[in-house]
Amino acid sequence: MIKAIPIFKSWVPEWLIRLSIMLLLLSSVLLFALSTADGSAAAGYYGMEPADVQFSLLLFYAAVASFAGVERRFFERIVTKEYLLICIVLEILIAYCCYHTREIWLVFTFRFLQGLVNCGITSICLNLLFGRLKSEHAREVGYTIFYAMILCVSPVTALFAAPLVENFEYNVLYKAIIFCFLPSAALLFVILNRVHIFRKKPLYQLDWASFLLFVVMLILIAYVLIYGQQKDWLEDSGIVYSIVAILLLFLCSVLRQRSLKRPTVDLGVFKYRNFSIGIVFLVILYLIRGAFGLTTTYFITVLGMDSLHANELMIYNILGIITGSFIAIRFLILQKMLRVLWIAGFALLMVFFGMMCFLFATEADAETFIIPLFLQGLGAGMVMSPIVMFIVSAVPVQMGQSAASIGVFVRFSTFSLSLSLINYCQLYFKGGHSNDMGKGLSLLDLGLAERLHIYQSTLSGHGMLKDQAAKVATGLLNKAVQKQAFLQFCIDYYEMIAILCLITIVLIALQPVISRTMINVKGKHPAPAGF
Repeated sequence: MIKAIPIFKSWVPEWLIRLSIMLLLLSSVLLFALSTADGSAAAGYYGMEPADVQFSLLLFYAAVASFAGVERRFFERIVTKEYLLICIVLEILIAYCCYHTREIWLVFTFRFLQGLVNCGITSICLNLLFGRLKSEHAREVGYTIFYAMILCVSPVTALFAAPLVENFEYNVLYKAIIFCFLPSAALLFVILNRVHIFRKKPLYQLDWASFLLFVVMLILIAYVLIYGQQKDWLEDSGIVYSIVAILLLFLCSVLRQRSLKRPTVDLGVFKYRNFSIGIVFLVILYLIRGAFGLTTTYFITVLGMDSLHANELMIYNILGIITGSFIAIRFLILQKMLRVLWIAGFALLMVFFGMMCFLFATEADAETFIIPLFLQGLGAGMVMSPIVMFIVSAVPVQMGQSAASIGVFVRFSTFSLSLSLINYCQLYFKGGHSNDMGKGLSLLDLGLAERLHIYQSTLSGHGMLKDQAAKVATGLLNKAVQKQAFLQFCIDYYEMIAILCLITIVLIALQPVISRTMINVKGKHPAPAGF
């Protein structure tokens, strides 16, 4: 790092430096979940299937995850101020293209390109932010703040998007994100000096082959997990070929990294026991975290809340994340009882899923869910950053980039797997419950005639003709059956996740090495692909 010239202009106060970095980082975080901020609105605007909306999100994620290893070389070669300008101009241009297109294949392409550029912006923000943290425990605080932002990304993006989607067409979100980037990026650009944060290195011998192998593998993983259910898995030749290609690409990637003198990903990180332990709990955490999205779907689909009010409830979840993150910081600074912290966090998550199994109903007051949502955020905040820092502390500094690359591959794969599991279980459980309830209605008279009569009378009372009211009443009954089937699926799935939380608590209790591990993140930076 160059000492002669400071990174920021001398007249800029420290609070303004940190504010500008955090604002740009927040804009970068918002862009991540923008395509799924309102999935139904996105599907309606572009003429997509729900699976296409999920795939567009995973394309962004795959780009960020795969480019992380190569991106550092660009950062080291280009002056930070110029690198920031290049990334911001590209990001704004791509967002502008997204605003003007409705072609699905172009949406996929632009979302992938957004992920590549977003990786650079996030890398700049994180390295600048961690460069400002000088106190003894500042890095623990920095990690916790950053990963708390990651936990908040979905509800914050939904709150940002809801009023815009309700009043304008969906593509206005991309225009809004441009106006989020512009002021924060302009401010940061003005206060930066023209310096290199890292020692300047020539831009040659880039491992493009590893990048291409990795990115194609991630895209195919996303394709299989998102579209596999829709295409009947192994009944579709495209899915079979994709699975074979994933296995071959994975084998080629491993062999390539072993053959290189300076591998992009050093597989030696798996020699460290704590690294492997941390990865296992990271997988479990992302599976548990992925199930949380069903709660928002329940608010909108069953309780009939609009998107804005459903996501306003998530403010309590955000407050829980902030509180849990503060508790995590205190435990990490004290350097003790890490196992107790993890057990408490997963116990709170188990309590949330257990409570929701009893709270799922066709009618409920919004206030009923305040405490469960807060507890979920509290538990997630208590375990997210400690698990990441446990993994970071498990390997030497020189292996930090390799650990980050493997970590982001695990996060991407688990996130994709979580979406696939929910899609599969929803089809399996919901279909089974619908059939059971349909048989019950047809074989036994469980008030069916009375329910249909109530629907018909209500519709007729609002001026609808009797013949038409009879048809609509049948549709309303079918909708009620589908709601009940969805509710039963939510209960079944949350019961499984609660059991997973319980198993996780037992596993943590059987690992005393967790409490004996000293968290040491000094000199280590979070990966730009931390999402």
